[in-house]
Amino acid sequence: MDKNTRVGKRKKRNKAMRIFWSVMAVILVAIGGFALYEYNTVKNAADTAYRSGGLGNAENGSKNSVISNSKPIAILLMGTDTGALGRTYKGRTDSIMVAVLNPKTKKTTLVSFERDQQVNLPDYPENSPSKLNAAYAYGNAKELAKVLKKYYNIPINAYVLINMGGLKTIVNKVGGVDIAPILSFSYEGYTFTKGKTTHMDGAKALAYSRMRYDDPEGDYGRQKRQRQVLSALLNKAESATTLLNSSFISSLSKQVQTDFTFSDMTSMAKRYLAATKDLKTDYTHGTSYMQDGVSYQKISVSERQRISNLIRKTLGLKTKTVSTDSIDTSTSSSSSSSSTTTDSDTTGGAGNTAGPSDNGAAAGNGADSGTTGGYSAGNDQNNSTGY
Repeated sequence: MDKNTRVGKRKKRNKAMRIFWSVMAVILVAIGGFALYEYNTVKNAADTAYRSGGLGNAENGSKNSVISNSKPIAILLMGTDTGALGRTYKGRTDSIMVAVLNPKTKKTTLVSFERDQQVNLPDYPENSPSKLNAAYAYGNAKELAKVLKKYYNIPINAYVLINMGGLKTIVNKVGGVDIAPILSFSYEGYTFTKGKTTHMDGAKALAYSRMRYDDPEGDYGRQKRQRQVLSALLNKAESATTLLNSSFISSLSKQVQTDFTFSDMTSMAKRYLAATKDLKTDYTHGTSYMQDGVSYQKISVSERQRISNLIRKTLGLKTKTVSTDSIDTSTSSSSSSSSTTTDSDTTGGAGNTAGPSDNGAAAGNGADSGTTGGYSAGNDQNNSTGY
């Protein structure tokens, strides 16, 4: 696979990062100097979304020091789809990305990680080996950051968790979206015709974005449709009328968790917004295989090193040799096959996953230009039942 296929670069229509900034719409409103009422509405929304991730100081500094000194920042972006974010059962994060914003070069690098990558969890050896997307379910953003540090030698300064299960509510808040389906199919009582622009409410948009098994491209095809829905939603959300709609802002804040404070967001708007104008995307390339009846993605040491070098260089850090563990020397119980995609805009991988041992359902809906998508349900011991 050549470099142009592996890495997609977008200088103007950087839809992936528009998703990130729209999720943190408070930034745009804050620097606009709107009236006190709107300011308080947005600040309250930011306060609602705030949750400490316990990430602590990373190799390149703490979140506060990185932002105050306008240094490149590494943000862990996660997507889940398991109901209200305040629930006891958190589910798996089936969309896992790291965004590096470099205000000095005015560039952003967005890397998507295979959710099915087999890993050993640093703080949960009794639940290892497991999948990368199980790290959050067991130990929140802190554990996932530790896993990425372990296998890729990359620091994480902050996190953003987006609940894609709230997509239905958010789409309804903006009055629906107009989408031209890229595939003809019927699903959950709805019929979609390829190329025929259709106005979709939240329920229909969610159905359009979730179907997988009737798509010849499987999860990759679903990722494309998910990006369509998110892009259409953001086109509506970019208007000042929508951004200043207290109902929309309140709804959005309930679908997001982040350790960015309101002060962090306003500072980032001034220091980092220019970096989102030049976006480069990449993703980890894995090999699928079965072990003990469970499907995994194995990411080679050389591939992990490539991703590590990319992110560390973007952060202005010296490259380091990635470590190896038992997973790198283990053998699969069945034949493996290469995991590839013909869509250069799609980063990351997808596949059936299962919930952790306490039973559950989890889904990852992808964001534009390079997220992974997938909806999965599982019973204990990682028995997979794809949805």
